[in-house]
Amino acid sequence: MEVMELKHPLIEHKLSILRDKSTGTKKFRELIEEISMVLCYECMRDAKLKSVEIETPIQKMKIGRLNEENYAFVPILRAGMGMLNGVINVIPNAKVGHIGMYRDETTFEPVNYFFKVPKGIEKREVIILDPMLATGGSAIDAINLLKSKGVKKIKFLCIIAAPEGIQKIEAEHPDVQIYCACIDKKLNKNKYIVPGLGDAGDRIFGTK
Repeated sequence: MEVMELKHPLIEHKLSILRDKSTGTKKFRELIEEISMVLCYECMRDAKLKSVEIETPIQKMKIGRLNEENYAFVPILRAGMGMLNGVINVIPNAKVGHIGMYRDETTFEPVNYFFKVPKGIEKREVIILDPMLATGGSAIDAINLLKSKGVKKIKFLCIIAAPEGIQKIEAEHPDVQIYCACIDKKLNKNKYIVPGLGDAGDRIFGTK
């Protein structure tokens, strides 16, 4: 399984602001979008282009062009929505699905409450969005739902990942590629990523 961690001074700089508990909602949202955009560029390195002929102001030429209709973004609600604007800026014609999940505060297991994806999802490359890959439970459920619809190629984009979540995906879905801005140390007893950045959904939407 491929795990790609962004290693760049500017990403570390942005993460330093994102992690800071004093960072406000507006700045937090902006940074989530910016980092998501970079992650999307990285995850598209293997994209296949179709040769088309265009005419520049100087001459005609052949050049590669992406068929954006072949892609779909699927944010895991609600925190995944914070990443959507960033990736849509990269592939504006990609379709968008939604998977609604929340974590049971007693069992720490994900509970599914909503699932809607575009028609023909099985023909598209699907990129799942969730800022935090913690236990991996929500990610596994999302991947299972998409595979049940016939999706063959899935990538998972997150801002922060815990080793435990990566290992769980690797064990159950080794064909899924993970792209993250940083791999953190571990999960604490409450299954939060350490050092992490807190509850991404609450910080994106200002609910705490």
